[in-house]
Amino acid sequence: MISDFSFVFLAAVLLTLALRLWLGARQMRCVAAHRAAVPAVFADRIPLAAHQKAADYTIARCRAAFAETLIDTGLLFLLTLGGGIAWLHELWAARLDGIPYGLMMIFSVILVYSLLDLPFALYRQFVIEVRYGFNRMTPALFFVDLAKQALLGLVIGAPVIAAALWLMAAAGALWWFWLWLLWAVFNVLLLFIYPVWIAPLFNRFTPLAEGEMRRRIEALLDRCGFRSSGLFVIDGSKRSSHGNAYFTGFGDNKRIVFFDTLLERLTPAEAEAVLAHELGHFRKKHIVKRIAFMFAASLALLWLLGRLIDSPWFYAGLGVPAANTALALILFFLVVPVFGFLLSPLFSALSRRHEFEADAYAAEQTAADDLARALVKLYEDNAATLTPDPLYSAFYASHPPAAERIAHLQALT
Repeated sequence: MISDFSFVFLAAVLLTLALRLWLGARQMRCVAAHRAAVPAVFADRIPLAAHQKAADYTIARCRAAFAETLIDTGLLFLLTLGGGIAWLHELWAARLDGIPYGLMMIFSVILVYSLLDLPFALYRQFVIEVRYGFNRMTPALFFVDLAKQALLGLVIGAPVIAAALWLMAAAGALWWFWLWLLWAVFNVLLLFIYPVWIAPLFNRFTPLAEGEMRRRIEALLDRCGFRSSGLFVIDGSKRSSHGNAYFTGFGDNKRIVFFDTLLERLTPAEAEAVLAHELGHFRKKHIVKRIAFMFAASLALLWLLGRLIDSPWFYAGLGVPAANTALALILFFLVVPVFGFLLSPLFSALSRRHEFEADAYAAEQTAADDLARALVKLYEDNAATLTPDPLYSAFYASHPPAAERIAHLQALT
């Protein structure tokens, strides 16, 4: 039965769809319009051919995202107002009840989305990435990774979801608080176990070799007062030629990780500057702030779900004739991204502010010119567009546009 909430949901989905497609179209037009010439600030550092490759790569990814957005929206309608979740409910409710029913419902929806994403993931990896010279992954490795991810999802996800469903049914009116506490503890635990137990399932971690680069990085760590459990290089080149560096873990379990593809391109001074930027996130407490925000947002969302879980209009408005904890979780996490998309610019702006702050910290610990040179190399190697559309960036970009970031670093020299 179509209700008032059905129309609200329908309007929100169509608005979000239209906005996503409009932003994507703006991005493609902006990038194409500036394809013929390298921006002046990069003219002496990035060849025209590399700039045009980045433009074409960006447009190709936007076109793929167009199709994916349309299909995802269609699936959302099919599962909700189209009766897909109602059909799954009838299928599993006739065979199971309690937690087993909830697990099968949730994993069925996850499976549907995973199967839908598979052709797009294959296209991105083996068409777009191959076309622009980035792919180094074999089809066998792709499917091995997929199998590992699925197995981890079952081994780790099933007990956590089962515990969540049990709490929702047995913890009384404050179930949402206890569920939040479970989720928070699980995420903190994951920060500890991921570097040691999960990440090595996908990549080989080797200690950073002795030499000038290691000496510079160890001296930087001493200056910054940063303790880690080791400096590592991962074999990112077996999947892609894209490069990156990051630190992972929590407390004394932190690891500093460089992609081998990054170290192939950067000088020791440039790699030191890139790491100084990452350490800037740590020193400015960006990681802690983001975790705290994530925990606060999740608490608010679970409180909201606690208000909706016993509301018949919530289920009926989304095309589901029954009401239970598993259906509440599924519907809620399908609906939240629709209504939350308009908040994307706020989160993106905060992330870009953190990037500027981390750049400033790096400029205090190393030479700003070294970080600027490293970033230019990364923009070129990763085919990152130098001319994004401002509105598109406002919604999607977690990092400042290239020209703004380089100008900011030059002002710090």
